[in-house]
Amino acid sequence: MSPSPVPPISVPAPEPGAGSGDACPGALRLHMADDGFLARVRIPGGVLSVDQARVLAGVAGRLGDGMLHLTSRGNVQLRGLRDGCGGELAEALGAAGLLPSAAHERVRNVVASPMSGLDGRGFVDVREWLTGLDAAVCASSVTPELSGRFLFGLDDGRGDVAALAPDVLVRGTSSGGAEVFLGEAGVRVPYGRAAEVAVAAAEVFVAVARGAGGRVWRVRELSASRDELTELLAAHPALTPRGSAPDPAPQSPAGLDGAQGPDGADPALGSLPPGAAGWARRPTVPRADDDGFSPVVTVPFGAIGPRQWEALVAVAGRELRLTPWRSVVVPGATPEQIERLAGTGLVADPTSPWTRVAACIGRPGCAKSHADVRAEATARIADAHPELPTYWSGCERRCGHPAEPYVDVVAQPGGGHTITVPTVPHHTES
Repeated sequence: MSPSPVPPISVPAPEPGAGSGDACPGALRLHMADDGFLARVRIPGGVLSVDQARVLAGVAGRLGDGMLHLTSRGNVQLRGLRDGCGGELAEALGAAGLLPSAAHERVRNVVASPMSGLDGRGFVDVREWLTGLDAAVCASSVTPELSGRFLFGLDDGRGDVAALAPDVLVRGTSSGGAEVFLGEAGVRVPYGRAAEVAVAAAEVFVAVARGAGGRVWRVRELSASRDELTELLAAHPALTPRGSAPDPAPQSPAGLDGAQGPDGADPALGSLPPGAAGWARRPTVPRADDDGFSPVVTVPFGAIGPRQWEALVAVAGRELRLTPWRSVVVPGATPEQIERLAGTGLVADPTSPWTRVAACIGRPGCAKSHADVRAEATARIADAHPELPTYWSGCERRCGHPAEPYVDVVAQPGGGHTITVPTVPHHTES
């Protein structure tokens, strides 16, 4: 079900605009890397039909390095693209329904609880929200001003997506309704209105960001208070025509019981820093049942080859679900099928250190990288932290690092690495 288009909020002219200067790649805006051009294809909620999955594999093989690179937001990057292939790429993606709006293609950043509707553990099924949100984002005349870094999150109530600290969070409640948050500011709405209110929240962000001037890409960069944002959200035209403003949401969007990852050096990858236990309890691999079976495979470093992708598509019934943890949910897969996928080099064991280790592209794909961090991470996989995620970065930019506290391994210009467990000041996608 798709909602009616959301009325745009009345705001000043967009120059200089919240999205100005944003260099995030997309399917139409390619980025030049050391290994060729890079395209980032947005996959809202990570949900791919098998036909769309085949199209992605086809363009990766014809135009790029043949690999599909899963990102920390459940999107897909195509690397090694040849010069001049943009038109053919856009045509193929458009025909497959992966490029519904040229104006909105870089702002369709949506993560969703990947096991929603499959294991009965959430309060709601987010699928209707997902289709409604994507339609409403593409119908809005304001959302094209969002940056490619702005993130929507759909959490069915289990807390997996809330922990990623999206800019706009829709969270299911035990009553079957929804709470919609813009940063820390939130309102309660009926289930059926969650998608349109999420877009209203994004439009409020654009209005406030315009007033701030300069480059404001994420909610945490706003100076407006929680109360100010709540008031603006309640006054949005999408909410006011239907009567009184919705109730404010009473709780923090993350619901993390105050647990935070501390700053500080920690040269040992295997030691748990004080105060980080609350984060460590959050699984990075969704699990379907209590006997240990999960219809999920982890993709080491998110780089999946043609044979592995073909095996995934063969097992899938109608769709695949890509997760923000560089894994793939195969709805309806049997334990035997998952075991066969493990035979292709994918990881089926939810306790494997590969479920907790990731890295940027490093050398030779990135000129800014000081090391081949993927080779180094592979060599030290046995040293992975037993609970926290470990992320290897080739330089201080830390492209694609986790949104929650993590063991932070950064290559240095003169060789060697620094190892810390920081709080997370920002998040980029890779």
